[in-house]
Amino acid sequence: MKVLIVYDSVYGNTERIARAIAGAITPSDGVKVLRAGEANPSELESINLLIVGSPTHGGRPTPAIKEFLSKIPANALRNIGVTSFDTRISMILAKVFGYAAGRIADSLKGKGGYLAAVPEGFIVERNDGPLKQGELERAAGWARGIVESKK
Repeated sequence: MKVLIVYDSVYGNTERIARAIAGAITPSDGVKVLRAGEANPSELESINLLIVGSPTHGGRPTPAIKEFLSKIPANALRNIGVTSFDTRISMILAKVFGYAAGRIADSLKGKGGYLAAVPEGFIVERNDGPLKQGELERAAGWARGIVESKK
């Protein structure tokens, strides 16, 4: 299985989650991790699973992730499993605006992908981090569950 992980990160926390996800996927499966600005929609032609991650800012993904998503042609994700994750602070106000992961997943499904796993959120202690203890391990477990369900 070929997996592409596309992420954006402001303080490094989302990148750490993306790399923990990649590290949990068996190398023989083939996994590539790219920052959103480095990702090209042509990379989508040879993958089976696309995972996109972003910090949550005002309930939305970062501009770099929005730009990446906008470059994906209509139906380019047909027959490709998709899911998403975000990093977020745990607070009441954040719940009012929502989180990035759900919006990313909706966009990916709108481009023809099928949801391979429920979008996930990983907690940071403050806007700039650090990640809450155990979140890297939780991200790795989430990734292993996705890959196992796809085999």
